[in-house]
Amino acid sequence: MKTLKPNFLIVDKNTTTHDIEEAFKTFVARDDVAIILINQYIAEMIRHVVDQHTASIPAVLEIPSKEFPYDPSKDSILNRAKGMFSADDFR
Repeated sequence: MKTLKPNFLIVDKNTTTHDIEEAFKTFVARDDVAIILINQYIAEMIRHVVDQHTASIPAVLEIPSKEFPYDPSKDSILNRAKGMFSADDFR
């Protein structure tokens, strides 16, 4: 029987950056995780780790939170995707 492992991390004021980094690395390494949803302001806390993930699976989606609006200029995946296309690709 397969051991069930949590597929989420709740971040609060007591969660350390190290704990967030370790959880992210664990989720990225799992073969049963295809998408990682992370609040953008949390991703900013571990940006160096998020930026190291270049594989397409699991996909990392940075989402806004109630307290912090989404800023497309900080989304490393979106910025990487922008570099793959030119304006002519969309005409």
